[in-house]
Amino acid sequence: MTAAKINGREVVVPDGSTILDAALSVNIKIPTLCKHKDLFPTAACGLCIVKINGSPRTPRACCTKIESGMDIVTHDPKIVEVRRTVLELILSNHPDSCQHCGRNGCCELQTLAADFGIRTDSIPRYCQDLPVDISTGAIELDASKCIKCGRCVQTCQKMQGVWALSFLHRGINNTMAPAGDISLAESPCVRCGQCAAHCPTGAIVEKDDTPAVWEKLSNGENFCTIQIAPAVRVAIGDAFGFKTGTDCTGKLYTAMRMLGFKAVFDTNFSADLTIIEEAAEFVERFVAGHGQLPLITSCCPAWTDYMEKFYPDFCDNFSTAKSPQQMLGVMAKTYFADTMGIDPSKIVQVSVMPCTAKKYELQRSDEMSASGHRDVDISITTREIARMIKQAGIDFSNLPDGVADSILGEYSGAGTIFGTTGGVMEAALRTAYFNITGQNMPDDAIEIKDVRGLDGVRRASISINGRTISLAVAHGLGNVSKILDEIRDAKRNGGYMPYHFIEVMACRGGCLGGGGQPYGIGDEIRRKRAEGLYSSDRSRPKRCSHDNPEIIAIYKNFLGTPLGEKAHKFLHTSYASRKIYQK
Repeated sequence: MTAAKINGREVVVPDGSTILDAALSVNIKIPTLCKHKDLFPTAACGLCIVKINGSPRTPRACCTKIESGMDIVTHDPKIVEVRRTVLELILSNHPDSCQHCGRNGCCELQTLAADFGIRTDSIPRYCQDLPVDISTGAIELDASKCIKCGRCVQTCQKMQGVWALSFLHRGINNTMAPAGDISLAESPCVRCGQCAAHCPTGAIVEKDDTPAVWEKLSNGENFCTIQIAPAVRVAIGDAFGFKTGTDCTGKLYTAMRMLGFKAVFDTNFSADLTIIEEAAEFVERFVAGHGQLPLITSCCPAWTDYMEKFYPDFCDNFSTAKSPQQMLGVMAKTYFADTMGIDPSKIVQVSVMPCTAKKYELQRSDEMSASGHRDVDISITTREIARMIKQAGIDFSNLPDGVADSILGEYSGAGTIFGTTGGVMEAALRTAYFNITGQNMPDDAIEIKDVRGLDGVRRASISINGRTISLAVAHGLGNVSKILDEIRDAKRNGGYMPYHFIEVMACRGGCLGGGGQPYGIGDEIRRKRAEGLYSSDRSRPKRCSHDNPEIIAIYKNFLGTPLGEKAHKFLHTSYASRKIYQK
């Protein structure tokens, strides 16, 4: 442990802690725009300078390790004045267009400028005139608002291993952009949105589809429906002052109806549907030997995009089951439409997702229109639905709990945990166990805790009927290559295949840490959201997807058997190799 003083207060922190960490431990917040909890410090912004008594140095707190005996000053009139000057320099290269920005009201630069009372331009403003890149249809990049903090570049290159973003040029013309100054759509970008989630300003934001939703709602001829993803329910509360991880499912149902949606569905239902198909797929491969092992989960569209670009030799290992978003969309325009006697061409299906890549998934292939119409018409993020609720003047905090519409709304605990890393695998194994043994997992074994947690790669095993199933979970695309390269080596060398089943999620923590979730993500928030989902799982009367009565009914009345002809038509997709750089 290291003992030092900060502003006259004694602090004792673990060896290797930075001055910034030590200050936070005694509730002293040092301003910074480049440091993020998920990322390595770069000291790029220069705001976090501090003084060390007895030393001429003014080190940057984010990257300076605290040493025993240090007497640190984090705030005094001179330091405050230097920080104000640094902010004024940053603002001199930043557009004065806050009222038009997607981060207005939740921008870290805007907040600090207000905190430091910066109300006029003391330095002549010079801003690059750069076009806004909207080419992906999922995220928007406005490099003129970039403050060169490097968060997005580090996120894309190191966390995600995608390398779609970099810094180009030097000096005052330095710009954040895809390498080669091409568009994002032409780059390796997989639309995961983690760059937007980590950006402190409005340089990268989600594509705003709320005007399109309002337009659909205003047309009385439309039958507007909506679905809510598992991870949204434990994140939406952050936008309305709830304790992090609070399950707001019932309030969301009520708010959706107040917005004007005629039917409210739950993506947890179609998560259960996905599990039925994916577990059947796994058993076909593991028990019957039909198809390649390991089976790799496919619910994440950013991961699908990444696989097709970087690891296309794994296409045959990918589960062909569509994501819950797409399964619910096609069931809304077939099963629901048939049952309710509604013209499917009049149904508008909106999804609320924690993810920006879901916007891309809507038109990923012709299979996303298996109903004969576009199965999901519009996908919006958690941030977007929070804005819509506020625009409608809905007092979300005081709403009574509602219920989802029957036939596409009931869900099991297994469907709920889809929203966290390891959850898809855990849910699938509960049903695979039933498919193999004819019995549900024992109550003391139904929670497969070895696949839970925030380690980037987790390896585990489970025994079913005396056979050992080797498992791997990877989240954050930067961790995926460790697993897949291990399998590639085994394939090349004709050796023992190390895994039977693999789950991959593009975002750290899974969907609960998705690129469309409320800002401010970090591991503490991820853990609390995960516990919210696990708590919901434990509270459900049914904890296995195959026990969901509405799932049983949909196979009996409409789909037939899992992996059958009708199920394959509506619930499955295919994959193909694609170039990393598009033209």
